[in-house]
Amino acid sequence: MLWRNIMNHNIETIVAEATPKGRGGVAVVRLSGPSAFAISEKIMAHTLMPRQASYVRFYAPDGALIDQGIALYFKAPHSFTGEDVVELQCHGGPIIVDYLLETVLAHGARMARPGEFSERAFLNDKMDLVQAEAVADLIAASTRRSAEAALRSLDGAFSLKIKHLVAELIHLRVFIEATLDFPEEDVEMIENARVREALALILMECEHLQAAAHSGLLLQEGVHLVLIGPPNAGKSSLMNHLAAQDVAIVSDIPGTTRDVLKEKISLRGIPIYLLDTAGLRQSTDVIEGEGIRRTERAMHQAECIVLLVDDAHPEDLRRLLSEYEALLLGRPLLILFNKIDLTGQKAVRLADIALPQGGFCPALKVSVKMRQGLDLLEETLLDLFGWVNEAEGQFIARRRHLDALKRAEYALKKGLHIYQQSAQLELLAEECRLAQEALNEITGAFRADDLLGAIFSTFCIGK
Repeated sequence: MLWRNIMNHNIETIVAEATPKGRGGVAVVRLSGPSAFAISEKIMAHTLMPRQASYVRFYAPDGALIDQGIALYFKAPHSFTGEDVVELQCHGGPIIVDYLLETVLAHGARMARPGEFSERAFLNDKMDLVQAEAVADLIAASTRRSAEAALRSLDGAFSLKIKHLVAELIHLRVFIEATLDFPEEDVEMIENARVREALALILMECEHLQAAAHSGLLLQEGVHLVLIGPPNAGKSSLMNHLAAQDVAIVSDIPGTTRDVLKEKISLRGIPIYLLDTAGLRQSTDVIEGEGIRRTERAMHQAECIVLLVDDAHPEDLRRLLSEYEALLLGRPLLILFNKIDLTGQKAVRLADIALPQGGFCPALKVSVKMRQGLDLLEETLLDLFGWVNEAEGQFIARRRHLDALKRAEYALKKGLHIYQQSAQLELLAEECRLAQEALNEITGAFRADDLLGAIFSTFCIGK
């Protein structure tokens, strides 16, 4: 805390528009820093009281009237950033806002960098790094569920789980270090079974948290889902069903879809970037051939693929799996045998199908036209995405969080393996330290300056 307090004595006062650019009824210009209050007094010739709204007039340096509006003063440390903060609410015209910003800058403030308000809130211990990121995620949320999850992270739900895991790890490290440092003293010795039990519990919590974080990442980033298959397999019908509107032309004529159609949908609150593609077949038609090439490019960028085949022509499956083996490799795949209403089959999940490149993938029998098996389809897709339904406890997460959890898990597993092989507490202690550092990176308790720069540079100006 000392270095932060010293830093605050020399910090600059920043300003930015906190509302979106453009015309509106009201715009908010936000100042933060040691001179925020003094600058506001110069602009409005009025002394603000903390946490009291004042109706004021805003004046330019030459005394010209800029506008009239509302001003609010939040005295440090009781503000979003932990510094003196003043919010000026003026009419939402671009000319007025620019005039007011120019005036604030003329009195000694500087324009804020993207995310600088949230960065200062983090540096002044008003929130940890997860909560700061949740501010940006809440603003960018594209579904209600992702907004709710971001709000839980902002409220500290994810941070508390990380801190609890770190506390358990510290407790284990204390016993290990005590045994190493004072072997001659009457210190409680850690038996093999106790070490294994403690590590197993921490690993189990880490794995559970990793699964929940993966679901939080799905809410934050969404999934690029590509529909592929031969002509007339039902891809466009499935897209229309998932999008809940007619976004693709449905026809019995092969080759109707010539280009990649894109639609953003929500599946149980997860943002899905859905792509319907041209039917995969040999064709001499130049335009259809280009559509097939675009389908292949979409497959290359896909995070998940649904392969539809006509239930009456199951032979198409092996051909497509063989021809597009390289593009399907390493991507979650779901196979749908569609049009069971014509073959007299029932909607069911089949035994997983072996793939030529190795591994297995789930397969369903459905009828998109008759809406048979589509609930099963949604459930299978969620499983394929790795979704864990935390209900009221779901939080938002980012890719760096998941990476840190994986590194922590790797270090703990490595430490446990070493200890089981050699019982060397020194090596186990080092792996536990590395795991703790990885977890602390998530909340910012252990960080590098370049990490902060990368995170806050993605925020919008004014937050």
